[in-house]
Amino acid sequence: MGPQKTQLPPAAGVPEAQQPGTGSEIRDTSLTEAVATLRKRRWVLILAAVLGASYGTYKAYTQPKLYGSTTTIQVHNGASNAYRVDASSDYDDQTTKMNTEMEILRSEDLMTTVAREMNLANDPDFFGVKGPIPHQSLDDPNVRASVVGELQGSIIVALVPRTEMMRITYYSPSPTMAAKIANRIVFDFIQRSYQTPVESTRRVSQWLSGQLEELKTEVEQSQQQIMALQRKLGTLGYDSSHNQLQASLEELLSAEEAAKVGRITAESRYHMVAEMDPNTISDSIETTPGTMPGQLGSLRAQVAVAKANYAEITAQGGVGMNNPRAKQLQADIATLTKEIDTEQSRMLVQARETYKAAKAAEDKIELELDARKVEAYNQGDDLVQLTILQREFDQNRALYDGLKQRLETAKVQAGLEALEVDVVDPALPPLGPTMRAPSSIIMSNTVFFLLGGIVIVFILEGLDTGMHNIQEIETVMGMPSLAIIPQSKRTSAEQTATMSTAQRNIHVLTQPKSQFTEAFRALRTSLLLATAGQPPKYILFTSAMPSEGKTTMASNLACILSQSDVRVLLVDADLRRSNIHHRFGLPGKLGLTTVLAGTSTLEEAVQHIPETPNLDILPSGPVPPFPTEMLGSETMQKLLEKLGKIYTHIVIDSPPVLSVTDAVVLANSVDAVVLVIRHGKESKNVMRRARDLLARSGAPMAGLVLNAVDVKSPDYYGYYGYSGYSYGNVDADSWETQTSAPGKNGAEGKAKQ
Repeated sequence: MGPQKTQLPPAAGVPEAQQPGTGSEIRDTSLTEAVATLRKRRWVLILAAVLGASYGTYKAYTQPKLYGSTTTIQVHNGASNAYRVDASSDYDDQTTKMNTEMEILRSEDLMTTVAREMNLANDPDFFGVKGPIPHQSLDDPNVRASVVGELQGSIIVALVPRTEMMRITYYSPSPTMAAKIANRIVFDFIQRSYQTPVESTRRVSQWLSGQLEELKTEVEQSQQQIMALQRKLGTLGYDSSHNQLQASLEELLSAEEAAKVGRITAESRYHMVAEMDPNTISDSIETTPGTMPGQLGSLRAQVAVAKANYAEITAQGGVGMNNPRAKQLQADIATLTKEIDTEQSRMLVQARETYKAAKAAEDKIELELDARKVEAYNQGDDLVQLTILQREFDQNRALYDGLKQRLETAKVQAGLEALEVDVVDPALPPLGPTMRAPSSIIMSNTVFFLLGGIVIVFILEGLDTGMHNIQEIETVMGMPSLAIIPQSKRTSAEQTATMSTAQRNIHVLTQPKSQFTEAFRALRTSLLLATAGQPPKYILFTSAMPSEGKTTMASNLACILSQSDVRVLLVDADLRRSNIHHRFGLPGKLGLTTVLAGTSTLEEAVQHIPETPNLDILPSGPVPPFPTEMLGSETMQKLLEKLGKIYTHIVIDSPPVLSVTDAVVLANSVDAVVLVIRHGKESKNVMRRARDLLARSGAPMAGLVLNAVDVKSPDYYGYYGYSGYSYGNVDADSWETQTSAPGKNGAEGKAKQ
């Protein structure tokens, strides 16, 4: 079971629930912080100001003498406004149009035209040189780019507010050349304002003419197709109300209905005649066409009379049978009966033939009707095609007429849309050069360079991952600073000649009145007052990386604590690179590792130095094969418990956090962990990583110590303002004894309790 640890409350102003890896990322963006950043990198601003002033002076006194000639023109729309229904113009549209004309005045095409007309490529006055120059051609891309670039860089076009006027100013080393070029630019601009609409209209006319020829051909083809189809249909200007095919179809439909009725009638008559009793035929149906009315009935009446007479004669007996009159009547009856049968047969045949004739007529009419229907369907397809062709013809004709009208309109508008440019004031050769004041050039360049310097300062500040002042370190680390340790002054060779090893390495022993020693007294006070009720007994010093000064911090603090008349033990727990025994001039054969291994006792390993009677030192001893396991063992915990009963304070020097895990293992067995940061050495990312490792392990962080600080730096001015304060006639040793009394009564007395 480990030693009892004193719980340290969080320092004032530090968040209690600081999560690992979530250190404060908030940067002070106040005006004070910005000014401090500029002060810290003031040499960048001074260099920028000097460079700006130097460059401005050079530009001011080497600027060429340029002559500026100005011409004023008025630009407004042509006569088209007079022919518009709504001649009102919006101000924004007018401004856009004027800005467009300004860009045209500076365009490469217009500048090339001016240069070609004035032969500027071979004019020495244009380039501001004396004497002839080699012949050059604007067809050369390099020459054209040079001349056009010079023209565009020397011309200034400005709008006169709330007007339709523009001022064109050209600067040249020659006053005459400046006026000529300005006037030539205006002249070519006026020519362009008339030529551009004409050229545009010409291009439009060419395109429209081509389109019109194509449309004309399509219209003619459509018209020919319509006429051919009309001839096929047999009519020009087809009208469905007078269509012969339609009339013929109507007649055939009527005939088909009549034939169907006749066929049905004949068929029914035929079936009736064939199926009826012959004796009832004459009473049930009409006689067929061609048969005399009542002929069959007359024959039957004659048969009935003959039979009656015959019956009357035969009723008289045998005599009657042989009566010639009876025989004649019998012969007449047979003849009439035969005639009746013949007439009935004829009527049946006649009904069948009539039915066949009606059926044949109906079939023929249907065939003719089907043929006419097919013809009508084919004609319907032609009519649809005719309608489509007619519609295409109408569309092409309308488009043709519209384009032709547009072509005529474009020819008329060509002159109406042209701009009217009036020269209000022509350009004249200026009387004197136009030059900027030297002070203005110097000032503007200095300000520009200063602004650039400020940007560079903040870029460097943003790229700087180092931590340079205590406020920034506290913000990044999320913990308070316990003390700021200044750089120690080196002792001369004459002074160190008479000193012991401990006095040469432990500066608090030889410089009791220095800022260095006072800083450790402040560190002692911060640690003793870090908790309420009981000061920490086990104090662990560690750092993020090697060479931060943690061994120096642990050694000097142990000496300062021992001056308070309390027993203090300094333990070297850096088992890999032990250094404390070298600083105190002690042997390192016995130490912490031998005690933990059981090869020596604690009394044998603990050593003393005469300079500090209350301070005992436990070196690290020989390097073990497994340092981390040895420091995290139960033997180490029992040793710390034993040491806690003997000593008031136990100061432990441990390896760096990011190098090995020894410090993390020991952090859970101490009361306070102090993180040592060397000023200007480590970056923010490294320190956040070290903080996160300790925070995740649950280490009781007391705070941080900033080591090797240049107290003359503006960032730390005022932290040690008492450096010139004198101790007077008071003896330093007696002063330390008096000031350490409270620590003894408070710390050691409470330890006894």
